[in-house]
Amino acid sequence: MGYRVVVAGATGNVGREMLNILAERQFPVDEIAALASRKSLGTEVSFGDKTIKTKDLDTFDFTGWDIALFAVGSGPTKEYAPKAAKAGCVVIDNSSLYRYDPDIPLIVPEVNPEAVMGYAKKNIIANPNCSTAQMVVALKPLHDRAKIKRVVVSTYQSVSGAGKDGMDELWDQTKAVYNPTDDKPAKKFTKQIAFNVIPHIDVFMEDGQTKEEWKMVVETKKIIDPSIKVTATCVRVPVFVGHSEAVNVEFEEFLDEDEAREILREAPGCMVIDKRENGGYVTPIECVGDFATFISRIRQDSTIDNGLNMWIVSDNLRKGAALNAVQIAELLGNRVLKKG
Repeated sequence: MGYRVVVAGATGNVGREMLNILAERQFPVDEIAALASRKSLGTEVSFGDKTIKTKDLDTFDFTGWDIALFAVGSGPTKEYAPKAAKAGCVVIDNSSLYRYDPDIPLIVPEVNPEAVMGYAKKNIIANPNCSTAQMVVALKPLHDRAKIKRVVVSTYQSVSGAGKDGMDELWDQTKAVYNPTDDKPAKKFTKQIAFNVIPHIDVFMEDGQTKEEWKMVVETKKIIDPSIKVTATCVRVPVFVGHSEAVNVEFEEFLDEDEAREILREAPGCMVIDKRENGGYVTPIECVGDFATFISRIRQDSTIDNGLNMWIVSDNLRKGAALNAVQIAELLGNRVLKKG
């Protein structure tokens, strides 16, 4: 006996990945519904070897459905997620809407699986920000060993984090570079993204940090430990898929780089590729389509007593969004619903 599963936002990048990953991981699905806005009604999407047509999110009845994976943004989520939850369907939401609600668990299954039991307060579980998700997968096993005091992270985030419009803008501007008569001004981003980097993701806040940077701070504290200090600089780069992060970690205790490497090799969700030679590290293009969070360039930071540096890369459409949501559904099924 399996589950009746809903994917809301099934025509978007993340929604399509959710359907792909549910099929790839053979999640026990008895029935699946793909929902979209009215303008996309009837669009065909793939689920394994099946093709299904989208239904209207606005009129869909969630009664009798077990799990709903939401990838529709904060606006529609605010309207439809409570309806689904009230109907008895557990919502796993990919937007930022519920991440900071103390009554809603924010979960990365490799890091804080025990938090899933908190779903019952509102029948909703939040998926973290894409840049946070991959970072905490690498940080948690090291924190368990030596306790993290402070994290300094600089991100190199792909345009797919901004959705299809972001990917289209990079593609169009790249072509326009080679065709001077074809001007493609910035629309989705604040400046040209082709052959450029932009140190600005989401809106600016009063203290000078961007909302994306603030998310990494607050979410890391909620998922791992509120005592960890985090400072972030988030940068959009001309890469289609795959987020990268340069992370500096200060621990309370000394942690040797060799021990850290071994800890991460054994940690769930982590894949260490760390050879000190040409190409002995992972780049974004190599992580696309993979489930793992890749960790390279692990080395001691000689400027502080207990510091390490590392390079973290992951497919943001997968671990940063769709994969994490499906893993939460698996966790929910194994620990709570127990149908599959």
